[in-house]
Amino acid sequence: MEHAKPRFRLGDDAAKALKVLVPLATTVVLLAWLFHKVNYHQVLDIIHRGVDYRFIIAMMVVTCLSHIIRGIRWGIQLRAAGVPRMPVVAESVSIFGAYALNLVFPFLGEAWRCVYISRRENVKLSTVVGTDIGDRASDGIMIGLIVVLAVFVARPAMERFASEYRIGSILEDALSGVWLWVGLAALICVLLLLDYIFRRTAVVQGINTSCARIWNGFAVLFHLHGIGAYLWLTLGIWVCYFLETYLCFFAFPFTRELISQPGMCWGLVPGLVVFVFGSCSMIVPSNGGLGPWNIAVAFAMTLYGLSEAEGAAYSLICWSFQSLMLVICGIFSAIYITSYRKKRKRAEAKADESQVK
Repeated sequence: MEHAKPRFRLGDDAAKALKVLVPLATTVVLLAWLFHKVNYHQVLDIIHRGVDYRFIIAMMVVTCLSHIIRGIRWGIQLRAAGVPRMPVVAESVSIFGAYALNLVFPFLGEAWRCVYISRRENVKLSTVVGTDIGDRASDGIMIGLIVVLAVFVARPAMERFASEYRIGSILEDALSGVWLWVGLAALICVLLLLDYIFRRTAVVQGINTSCARIWNGFAVLFHLHGIGAYLWLTLGIWVCYFLETYLCFFAFPFTRELISQPGMCWGLVPGLVVFVFGSCSMIVPSNGGLGPWNIAVAFAMTLYGLSEAEGAAYSLICWSFQSLMLVICGIFSAIYITSYRKKRKRAEAKADESQVK
């Protein structure tokens, strides 16, 4: 009897290749564009002579703290979805590993942390995915609120962005117009219609079942027992994220000048604008935000009169040391997971021996 030869699926292989190549190409192209616009030697000169690394190290500590808080918050969602309580270190490790893997490939970390929890606690993957979607939905809401806050608190800078830069005017027109929302509504209607027409097919039924489980994991946000703790932890995460940007303001002489200028509220206002631009750039697929984040942050600084070279130096130092912290946390995660698996295997072996006796 002949063994069936594995078929070469051109479509699947092409899709996998695109998932890797598109973020990598985005990162390379945007970094090349960034250094085409700035004086590379001036950036290196700023980095060599003007950085107070005490605040950079403080930023790294806050980065680690933000992931610990996120892990604890996700644990609240997981327990509401029926996942057993885990130690805080295990919850933190799920976030450490996810963010470290996102440096390699966008969204790989999100998939990994869901698989990790699913296998560790022996629960449905789709349920865990639903809680992850709820986790990211909370982030989307927070980004929206922060953007609104920036529009009111830093109105001059935001108005300058909308009036003097083409991308700002395009975004303003798109969000204030009706066609974007009409198009989104039409797309949703088409998808619902297709789902109804093909509802009896196995493929659609499988999709609907997975979507139902995902929704159940997401819906725990609406009936959490620890809703107060969840909200406080959410605030804690985003305060830490803001502090990562703000602490780095003290590390460079040109951003320290913004802190002391009148009307800047000790640098909190420009820090908020830089933070908003950096946060919004993360929707662009790239390796750990490298490229889009740097450009967005450097651009936001030009709204306050800083040079592109200064903005590039700030963004490169902040991104590099933040990524270093993620790598350290990722290594810790790998050590912890390996140790935990060995310990569990030994416990299972002892349990089997006791049953035999």
